[in-house]
Amino acid sequence: MRLLKYLGKNNMNLRRTALWVALLSSISCGVASEAPDGEAARLHDLFGREWEFRLEQNPRLATRVGRHEWNDRLADVSLPALEHRVERTREFLAELDAIDVGSLEDEDRISYQIFRTQLETRVSDFEFGAYQIPFNADSGFHMAMASLARNAPLVTTEDYENFIARLRAVPTFFEQHIDNMRSGIERGMTQPRAVLTGYEDTMSAHIVSGAEDSVFFAPFVELPTTVPASAHERLAVEGADAIMEAVVPAYRALYDFFVDEYLPNARTTLGASELPDGEAYYAAQIRHFTTLDLTAEEIHDIGLAEVERIQTEMLAVIAEVGFDGGFADFLEFLRTDPRFYPETGEALLKEASYIAKRMDAQLPRFFKTLPRLPYGVEPVPDHIAPKYTAGRYVGAPKGGTRPGYYWVNTYKLDSRTLYTLEALTLHEAVPGHHLQNALNNEQDGLPPFRQFSYLSAFGEGWGLYSEFLGLEAGFYTDPYSNFGRLTYEMWRAARLVVDTGVHAMGWTRDQVLDYLTSHTALSVHECTTETDRYISWPGQALAYKIGELKIRELRRKAEEALAEEFDIREFHDAVLVNGSIPLPVLEEQIDRFIRESSRPESP
Repeated sequence: MRLLKYLGKNNMNLRRTALWVALLSSISCGVASEAPDGEAARLHDLFGREWEFRLEQNPRLATRVGRHEWNDRLADVSLPALEHRVERTREFLAELDAIDVGSLEDEDRISYQIFRTQLETRVSDFEFGAYQIPFNADSGFHMAMASLARNAPLVTTEDYENFIARLRAVPTFFEQHIDNMRSGIERGMTQPRAVLTGYEDTMSAHIVSGAEDSVFFAPFVELPTTVPASAHERLAVEGADAIMEAVVPAYRALYDFFVDEYLPNARTTLGASELPDGEAYYAAQIRHFTTLDLTAEEIHDIGLAEVERIQTEMLAVIAEVGFDGGFADFLEFLRTDPRFYPETGEALLKEASYIAKRMDAQLPRFFKTLPRLPYGVEPVPDHIAPKYTAGRYVGAPKGGTRPGYYWVNTYKLDSRTLYTLEALTLHEAVPGHHLQNALNNEQDGLPPFRQFSYLSAFGEGWGLYSEFLGLEAGFYTDPYSNFGRLTYEMWRAARLVVDTGVHAMGWTRDQVLDYLTSHTALSVHECTTETDRYISWPGQALAYKIGELKIRELRRKAEEALAEEFDIREFHDAVLVNGSIPLPVLEEQIDRFIRESSRPESP
C-alpha cells in the first residue's frame, strides 16, 4: 500500500494534470464525444507536417522508419540548426494550442497529449542545453555512427552510393558535436570526469590503419547480387576511400578533442543537480523518464521499500539452497564460483538462444497478438562491449530485410553471470523488448510519431514485467536462476535509490557502487559500468521499476475486478495495443478494458 500511495495518484506533472483530466474524463465515464471533422483534420494535418519536418531534420530516423529521401546525409546539429528546430517546434505548439481538444475523439485526445509532451520535451531539452552533452557512459553519437550500415538499406547501387555519402558527412557531423561540447565546457554542462575513465577507447577503436579493419567496411566485403557485379569494385574502392579520408580522421579529431580538451575540463561534481539550473533539469528528467509527477524524495522512498521487500525474498532463496553463511557471503559465493560463468562467448550465446527459444514456445499462452518480425541473437560489437551493459535489444528498420536482434555482451566472460541470463533474455528478447517494439512498429493505425516513439517508463516497465512473467511461463525453476531474477529486480529497485541519491542527495560514486554491490549479485564489473551509466544519464534508470510497479498494479486491479472473467491474453493485448504511452494513459486504457470485459453479453 505504501507504493500504491505514490503510484495510484494522478501522476503527470502539475502543468499537465488538468489537461489529462479533461482529456480522459469521457473515457472514464464511458462516453465518447464526436469530434468535428474540422478539428480532427487540423490535428492530423499538424501531425503530418511536424512528422515530415522531423524526418527531414533527422535523416537517420527517416531511414529507420522506411523513408529514404535523405539516405545520403546526416543531421545538421550546429547551433543555428538546433535553434531553427526549436523555433519550429514552438510554432507547432502554438498551432496545437489553437485546436479545441475537448471536441476530439478519445484516441485523438490521447495522441494530442502525447504529441504535446514530445514537443514540450524537445523545447525543454534545448533550453537546458542537453545537446551540449551528446553522450553518456555506454552510448553516444559516435557509437551510434558505427551502426550506420545496420540501420540502412544496402540492396541497390544507389543504396551503396548513399551510404558512402553518409560516410563522407561524418567529419562535419562530428565537428558540430565538438562545437556543442566546447560550449558545454564553457558553462559547466559536461559529463562528470569520474565516469570517463577509458571512454576514449570507444573512439580509438575506429582509428584504423586500413579500411578493411574498420567496422564501416563490412558492407563492402561481399556486396549483394542485387548490385551489378560491374559496380562492386568501384563501390568498394569508394567506400574504402571514404573511410580513410573522412571517417578515420573524424574519429581521430574526436579522440584528440576528448583527451586534450574534454577530459581535463570535465566537471568534478557528479549529480545532475550540480549542472546549470540542475535541480530543475533533474526534475524534468524525472518527468520525462517516468511520465509521472513524483519528486526525487518520493522515488527514493519507493526504492527503499522495494529493496527491503525483495531482500526478504532473496533470503528465502538462500535458505532454500542450504547455504551456510549470510547475505554478503552468498553474493561473494555467486561472484567467485566458476560454475556460474560461461567458459566461452559461444557458450553464452547458445544458452541465451536456448532460453529465448523456450520462451517463444510459451508466447501463445500469454498473447493473442504476436509480431511478424523475427529476431536473432548476436554478441555486442567489440568496439563498444567494454563499457556496455550485459545485453540490449536492437530494433530493425522499417521495411528492411534485417530482423531485430538481442545483443548479449561476451566481453569479460568472468563478469557474465549465467544465473541472471533467463531474466536478461526475457527482458531484452521475448516477451520483452522485441515483442513489444515489433508490435508497436506494426501498429499502422497509429500516427507515425506514436508508432515510432519509445517512452521509457512504458517500455522498460514492460521489460521488467516480462522478467516477472517468466515465473508463470515455467522459468526460474533452478533456485540460483530465481535468485538471478530477484537480483535483477533488486537491481531496478536499487536504481531508484542510487539515481535519486547521486542526482538529488549528494551521493558519491563509491556510495552508488557500494549500494549496488552489497544489494545485488551482479558482478563487480557490471556494478561499475552500471554506476557510471546512472551518473551519466540522469533519470533514465528510474523508468524500469516505476513502470513495472504500475503495470503489475493494473494487472492486480483487472484480476480483482474481473475475477474468473480475467483473460491474461486479452489483458496483455490491452497493455500493448496503443503502443508506447504514458503511464496515466495506460491506467485509463486498462480501466476501459475492465469495463468492457465485464459487460454482460447481449441475449
